[in-house]
Amino acid sequence: MKKLLLIVPVLLIAGMLQAEDVTVESMPPSVVKTVPASGDRAVDASLKEIAVTFSKNMMTEQMWSWCIQTKETFPEIDVSKKVRFLKDKRTCVLPVKLQPGKTYAIWINSKNNNNFKDTGKRSAVPYLLVFRTRK
Repeated sequence: MKKLLLIVPVLLIAGMLQAEDVTVESMPPSVVKTVPASGDRAVDASLKEIAVTFSKNMMTEQMWSWCIQTKETFPEIDVSKKVRFLKDKRTCVLPVKLQPGKTYAIWINSKNNNNFKDTGKRSAVPYLLVFRTRK
């Protein structure tokens, strides 16, 4: 039991020391919003774009990783339109063609594909967007 008591304060001190290095600028960007929202079970299948908004300004010149969970759950991309970042430099839009009554799962960045990066070239934390369209 004495060994455990010695380890806990060391871990607490180590955590406090690392907290001083944590700043908004030093941390990787994270997803703060998606349209549709992850977990939504009643998305209108007529939705033409999926959007992801990050916590920081992003590299916007063809830098993205909309990644496949499975071929069956990835939406059809509307190739007549372009994937693009909005003027806010934080929101990326994927033009899609959705089907009614279907579940979609899309990784925004992944372990092996991490092209969504902030202006400091830090890759965004991977995020799994899952939603279902109404029948």
